[in-house]
Amino acid sequence: MIGALIASLRPRQWTKNLLLFAGVLFSRQLGDPALALRAAAGFLAFSLLSGCVYLMNDVRDIEEDRRHPTRRLRPIASGRLPVRAAWIALVPVLATVVALSAWLGPGFSLVAGIYLVVNLAYTFFLKKQVLIDVFVIASGFVLRAIAGVELLLPVSPGTELSPWLLMCTFFGALFLALGKRGRELSNAGEDAHTKRAVLEHYTPQLVDGLLLVAAAASVMSYSLYTIWPDTVAKFGTERLLWTVPLVAYGIFRYLYLAWSARSSEDPSQVLLTDRPLAACVLLYLAAVLFILYRA
Repeated sequence: MIGALIASLRPRQWTKNLLLFAGVLFSRQLGDPALALRAAAGFLAFSLLSGCVYLMNDVRDIEEDRRHPTRRLRPIASGRLPVRAAWIALVPVLATVVALSAWLGPGFSLVAGIYLVVNLAYTFFLKKQVLIDVFVIASGFVLRAIAGVELLLPVSPGTELSPWLLMCTFFGALFLALGKRGRELSNAGEDAHTKRAVLEHYTPQLVDGLLLVAAAASVMSYSLYTIWPDTVAKFGTERLLWTVPLVAYGIFRYLYLAWSARSSEDPSQVLLTDRPLAACVLLYLAAVLFILYRA
């Protein structure tokens, strides 16, 4: 049962919470062990918190998941994790999140609380509202980025995260969420609405058009961020502009996968399994580390 519980917390999805390191990375404080530890604690807190949301979502959607070709294999839908056990397990997991949040400060606790409220609203209502559903998913990534700064402020008050970077995060996350909807729509075929209610309101043409808009906005906002006067003044270099081709390739590669290989509905799974995309992410991180910490 422990294995089923861990699977229900979806550790594969925890890659999204690496955004908690954005604050310490882009403030050039990654080399400070105390701040890196706080970022790691924030990563763990959000991983467990998002795991709780997934757990509650699986309980809420148990009947719908049982009709889905792949989600029916999830521990709760398949019966490997009883519903009662899932509710009981929430108590110690949430208690751990509360303890970590209290240590990381009131700002982080507030953002984590907002994240939980927004995701509960998504689980019980907003997931069925066309367009709002993907905006809520994107807002979760923005909240992660904000939390990555808030956890540093109690010990490093001057830490800032550029509004441009938040905009990049929002459009990038919106792009991923739309790609997920596109793959779900493609895989579900004519029975889309029976597998996820909101898919009844989407069409392939609408999703593809929105994907192009989100992709363009992502590349443009990141490009502007790298050459924005405040960014250049903060880092003392315009060399972040060198990373724009990597960001553009990563977005275009994901767009290519969204249109030509819609076998997976999970963006994090695509990131972990597609070698060119994974290599692009690693090269981007290496380039940012070199530019900000060595150049």
